[in-house]
Amino acid sequence: MMKINAPRGTNDILPPLSLKWQYIEEKARDLMARYNYQEIRTPIFEYTELFQRGIGETTDVVEKEMYTFTDKSGRSITLRPEGTAGIVRAYLENKLYGQMQPLKLYYIGPMFRYERPQAGRFRQFHQFGVEVFGSNDPALDAEVIVLGVNYLKELGLENLDIYINSIGCPDCRKEYFKDLQEYFNQYRQELCEDCQSRIDRNPMRVLDCKVDNSKEIISNAPSILDYLCADCQEHFARVKDYLSVLGLDYTIDARMVRGLDYYTNTVFEIKYSGLGAQDTILAGGRYNGLAEEIGGKSIPGVGFAAGMERLLLTLEKEGLELPDSSELDIFMVTIGAEARKEGLRYLYQFRNKGYKAEFDYLERSIKSQLKAADRLRARYVIILGENELAQGQALVRNMETGKQQEIALEKILEEDYRKE
Repeated sequence: MMKINAPRGTNDILPPLSLKWQYIEEKARDLMARYNYQEIRTPIFEYTELFQRGIGETTDVVEKEMYTFTDKSGRSITLRPEGTAGIVRAYLENKLYGQMQPLKLYYIGPMFRYERPQAGRFRQFHQFGVEVFGSNDPALDAEVIVLGVNYLKELGLENLDIYINSIGCPDCRKEYFKDLQEYFNQYRQELCEDCQSRIDRNPMRVLDCKVDNSKEIISNAPSILDYLCADCQEHFARVKDYLSVLGLDYTIDARMVRGLDYYTNTVFEIKYSGLGAQDTILAGGRYNGLAEEIGGKSIPGVGFAAGMERLLLTLEKEGLELPDSSELDIFMVTIGAEARKEGLRYLYQFRNKGYKAEFDYLERSIKSQLKAADRLRARYVIILGENELAQGQALVRNMETGKQQEIALEKILEEDYRKE
């Protein structure tokens, strides 16, 4: 019978690696609490139309990368390729606009895209992201950018480059689209097939092309910053002003559009130089028109997302140490059937007192039990045999110093096993 393996582009997150995942997730949750963001959890799959209308039918995500299937009722269903569209849907469906605004939310969870697996990039991947609804205040754009930077810094990353741009609003983009189409039409045959089709449908998508021979053409394309209306100019100026007030250095990248169609006004990327060509580790922007695109009322929004796998890869490349083992407070070593019963009773009492405690479930020799305690990095070992039971005491050994002492069983639960 053929062996069944995990599908290509997926991986099992096993101990001790799972401890590193827990660490970066806990860092995110702690920071979210300080910034007054609340967690939201949405379904892993949604109706396909949500992503077609929300993300944009000319994007690579919708055209090439979605996991889409027909369910038993004949509806087209898609595993979520990103988090924002589903959260906007939940915001509208559950009338969260009736709560006090702005509403600050965050999420951590798996996403799915059919793309070529590579370092830090999988077909099932995980994102940490934030979404803020109900305000068009440029100070929120700045907060979201600073929040992203601070999260990365709390993980120990310092060498970060922040790139920002404004891609305006639908009114700004009408004239820009026209001029952009005219420009790219001059080079239509030199562009890749995907870009040739996008010139007519959405020329801004050409700016996001990753094909090398298109990059020089793109670099000389008209800049959206020359087409911003007065309101969008003011919004971007205030974002830049707030970032300066908060002491954040940034670079303006007039060609940045991000890979999803729902963005308006501010877009940004935070990059780390050690990951090669695709070095963006956290990115986002404002999306004031997304709620209307999926059939709701006009609601301003801004947010970001970070790929957890790429974050861990970055931390590894930087040589930053993350927890890779879980230490025990106590390991119970028992010798003999009666001592085993008594040791098991004490084990649960220690756990109920909040200690991380473990027990030998393989009935090994005392030597093997001590080796197991050492591998599990137990701080203390409590040795209980038939002789100790008869004398009403246990032998307690500090595994770091090797010192040991006899303690009366009636007082064994009163000791502090967290001290060195």
